[in-house]
Amino acid sequence: MLIHGTGDAFTNMAIDEALLISGKPTLRLYRWKPSAISIGYFQSMEEEVNLEECTRQGIDVVRRITGGGAVYHDERGEITYSLVCPQQMVPVRILDSYRLICTSLAGGLGVLGIEAHHAGINDIVVNGKKISGSAQTRRYGNVLQHGTILISVDVKKMFSLLKVGPEKISDKGIASAEERVTSIEREVGSVDERELMEALLRGFQDVMGLSFHEGALDTKEREMAEEVRKKYVSREWNFKR
Repeated sequence: MLIHGTGDAFTNMAIDEALLISGKPTLRLYRWKPSAISIGYFQSMEEEVNLEECTRQGIDVVRRITGGGAVYHDERGEITYSLVCPQQMVPVRILDSYRLICTSLAGGLGVLGIEAHHAGINDIVVNGKKISGSAQTRRYGNVLQHGTILISVDVKKMFSLLKVGPEKISDKGIASAEERVTSIEREVGSVDERELMEALLRGFQDVMGLSFHEGALDTKEREMAEEVRKKYVSREWNFKR
């Protein structure tokens, strides 16, 4: 288990990829500073992100190696997890592996008194409202799944940074979006960060039967992350589509 505190978007994504290359079974919990937008591997940065507004607000932008859609990572409003393991540790079918990992996360939220469950392909919902979304890739014989868990949510700010239709930016559109998402604070109030992390660990222990000890990146993983980070800061990678 790695507790990494805050990192910039490029470092966060580089560490996740370095862990994927390593393949050592690892659960990593981290946050983003400054706040950032990450887009899915197959998306276009220009089509998805209001780049001028991100620059104005000091928001990082980065492309993930996982698929899925554009995500706003608020430095105070979320915690991000990544789970890396050899493919044989999870079901062969990607949908089944999503279900197993997301159910573990939902179980962790249950420790906090939040009745959550896996829904759709890769979401976790509470009373029909989304509280977490995830993305996955499989390379080098290993699996990386990472995703957000909302501590609080600022839909208006998120919409200012993403390219969405005018109907969504309207007061009615924002109110509608706020009705479709929830957060830990909205469900149970303020939660200590360490308490949240321990609850998530408990979910993985109970559902997947995993046991954890707190560790650190080894020398090879650190060197790999430093090397891979060069890709994530490059315009060539982030604007390749």
